[in-house]
Amino acid sequence: MSANAHPQTIGVLLAGGLARRMGGGDKPLREIGGRSILVRVIDRMTPQCQALILNANGDPQRFAFTGLPVMADDIPDFAGPLAGILAALDHVAAQHPEIAYVASVAADTPFLPRDYVSRLHAAREAAGVPLACAESDGRTHPVNGLWSVALRADLRHALVEEDMRKIDRWTARHGVAHAAWPVTPVDPFFNANSPEDLDEAEALIGRYGEI
Repeated sequence: MSANAHPQTIGVLLAGGLARRMGGGDKPLREIGGRSILVRVIDRMTPQCQALILNANGDPQRFAFTGLPVMADDIPDFAGPLAGILAALDHVAAQHPEIAYVASVAADTPFLPRDYVSRLHAAREAAGVPLACAESDGRTHPVNGLWSVALRADLRHALVEEDMRKIDRWTARHGVAHAAWPVTPVDPFFNANSPEDLDEAEALIGRYGEI
């Protein structure tokens, strides 16, 4: 499936985490190779989607330089990435009713695949299920996935009425396909959670360039 063959999709960059291992602050705004991780993710996702939105809590002005709409969680108390995904689904339903899918990415993944959205759609279609998530090195990455806007009411019920926080629990209800990527030369879902990870990412860019 080519990048232009898959159904229209809005991308959401999930930047709502608390970044405890990084000492607080916004992980995606940290720089590697002279550019912020967030800018790297935007550059990777822009050609793959009809539009991008950013999920982040707090003052949205700190992301104004991106030009992206910023959606905060409307589920209180930092309910985790499912709350960010729900905010994106609600936004797309209201602003882009013709679009049926949202692709989510952790905003701290600087080496995101350039075929990310198309391969998630291919896996979803092959399996005949409404959801898909990424996999590498035998590990699933539930935050990096493809979501059907039609399931947003069910997701809200799970979050509000059932206090559900684990992505895997919710996706298992509906059926989720897995799209696997190789990890050479670099795991495309490497994420920068700590200062040591930033150092490693710098080293990888120094060794392999813009992968």
